[in-house]
Amino acid sequence: MAGLDKNTPTPQDITVHSQSRVLEIGFSDGSQFRIPFELMRVYSPSAEVQGHGPGQEVLQTGKREVGIVALEPVGNYAVQPTFSDGHDSGIFSWDYLYFLGVKQDELWADYNARLQAAGVDRDAPMPEKGGHACGSH
Repeated sequence: MAGLDKNTPTPQDITVHSQSRVLEIGFSDGSQFRIPFELMRVYSPSAEVQGHGPGQEVLQTGKREVGIVALEPVGNYAVQPTFSDGHDSGIFSWDYLYFLGVKQDELWADYNARLQAAGVDRDAPMPEKGGHACGSH
């Protein structure tokens, strides 16, 4: 994850729409995105979701109804949402949010393909935490 590219547009305004469950962002280059909370949650840049390397990603399910209960600024380059399921370790940089906005159709397709490959339903509850061998590689 590279640092902030100086060419990355910066958000001019960010609105959390709790009812429709989208994060609306207007960027300095004029782009406007409505990024679903679910997409942010399943593509959270945290280690809990991304794992500790390629192929280590943890497929997230049951997040269709997830909300954002808080959105904290991180420096001048990112925001850290607290999701209604308690997940709060993802730090979303401006360039990552821009990437989610631009690529969301492809990301949804990729997510659906990963669900199918794993044979799980999008709305299946996440397995209970436990038995995750994070420290034993």
